[in-house]
Amino acid sequence: MSPEQIHRVRQSFAQVAPIAAQAGALFYANLFAREPGLSGLFSSSDMNVQARKLLDMIGNSVRLLDHPERLDPVLRALGKRHAAYGVQAAHYATVGAALLETLADALGGAFTPATREAWEALYAHVGRTMQAGATA
Repeated sequence: MSPEQIHRVRQSFAQVAPIAAQAGALFYANLFAREPGLSGLFSSSDMNVQARKLLDMIGNSVRLLDHPERLDPVLRALGKRHAAYGVQAAHYATVGAALLETLADALGGAFTPATREAWEALYAHVGRTMQAGATA
């Protein structure tokens, strides 16, 4: 990611962080609307807790963007855990689309094409690294 993309991701995440609970709930609503079958992966989960974990993970990733040596091992471990939960490689595209939709909804006009591109770059890295951990 370029320094400008990192700046855009951090700036936009700072706008979403105060509404983390709502953004997390919106993400899962978007995800399950796109792929209803994924809700079965969360049947024993408290979705409020799950939403909080999601936003915490995104926040940690955003903070560590310029420290890949610290971020990537965490993402690989996360990918390995998600594989054990039943997450498949094909699910990553659906999750990415739901994330972008959630950010667009949460940020409104502040979700510019450049901001979208920055988040796409972040999610591409996150997804690629988590999938590497899942197959290791």
